[in-house]
Amino acid sequence: MSSPSTTEFVIEPGPQLSGEITISGAKNSVLKLMAATVMASGTHTIYNVPDIFDVGIMCQLLESMGAKTSRRPGVVEIVVDKITPVAPFELVEQMRASTAMLGPLLSRFGHVELGIPGGDDFGHRPIDMHLTGLEKLGAKFDVSAKGVVGTVDRLTGGEVQLGFPSVGATENIMMGAVMAQGTTTIENAAREPEIADLASMLNKMGARITGAGTSTISVVGVDELEAVSHRVIPDRIVAATFLAALGVAGGEILLKEARYDHMGMVCQKIGEMGLRTSPDREGIWAMANQRLKAVDMSTLPYPGVATDYKPFLASMLCVADGTSIVTENLFAGRFRYVDELVAMGAKVRTDGNHAVIKGVERLAGGRVVSHDIRAGAAVIVAALGADGQTIVTDTGHVARGYPDLAGDLRSLGANIIERPAG
Repeated sequence: MSSPSTTEFVIEPGPQLSGEITISGAKNSVLKLMAATVMASGTHTIYNVPDIFDVGIMCQLLESMGAKTSRRPGVVEIVVDKITPVAPFELVEQMRASTAMLGPLLSRFGHVELGIPGGDDFGHRPIDMHLTGLEKLGAKFDVSAKGVVGTVDRLTGGEVQLGFPSVGATENIMMGAVMAQGTTTIENAAREPEIADLASMLNKMGARITGAGTSTISVVGVDELEAVSHRVIPDRIVAATFLAALGVAGGEILLKEARYDHMGMVCQKIGEMGLRTSPDREGIWAMANQRLKAVDMSTLPYPGVATDYKPFLASMLCVADGTSIVTENLFAGRFRYVDELVAMGAKVRTDGNHAVIKGVERLAGGRVVSHDIRAGAAVIVAALGADGQTIVTDTGHVARGYPDLAGDLRSLGANIIERPAG
């Protein structure tokens, strides 16, 4: 994997996409699975691990707390022996997923010190629900400008009603409840496949979790857990990125390992645009052989259209026939990529949490910036439907979510290279 701060992508007009690629393990799952390992001593082995920048940061974070990690292609091994429940602020600030340390450390040690998490900049995303949920289980927090300090003798089971089905809060409360005394019920829990993947690994470790993947999760506390091996589910966001690329460029591809059952709503939405998809015994088959049609769409918690899908779905709509309205219901500030699309000739107007997109036949190449992981993917997808050369700079964000986006697209026939910046 290239250094995330020293490369840029160059895309030229090319042929339609053709061929097959294997979808990597889910970024939004593997980082939480790695965090969960601190709850059990021994050697944990995680398979189907994507070769992305954030996995390296999480390894550094675990090592700074006393774990030993090693990596080989597709595998991370984590040896947990003596762990300190203090996560260095300089590492936490680089990655929002480090928030997932709150529940595991409180559950096992009754203490946690964590910096204010960083990550992509697309609006304020407070961790109040994480803290409030864990407070329902008995934790006490001291929050300052530097970070969060949490303490408890032992977490105690209780009922937690989430005001919003937050993925991160659901994961933290679920992990906190695993070794709490008594039974915990989480109502209005997030239903994402990554929640079920985390619960699957925790249950292998000895946890007693039922209902993961539904809006009500029940956790019966246990006294201890053991180290296990686990395989990460495929990344549905990465799979959707390639479906969007196909929609813009045209062609026929097979996404091996992709889970159609994890992507029902997005497959339905892009189907309305004219892209054909079907479950295949090896993954997902897809074909785009006509100009896309405009559709309206809104982001919603799973099983709705995920906010992570929206930037590259918007890129598809920029070259669709007709006018679309895209509504962002989950996070403020997630239309930053629109300026880059407009610079490429897209006709997009934003108003609060809405974007009105009037499709054009072709975009125009230019020099554009990647503002976050999915915004970077969005402008790369858009460039596949542009005349002339497109240069995408600041691609470090993309490296945080995609093992080798340029190489994978190139293997499907796209005219794209990654080169040193400048």
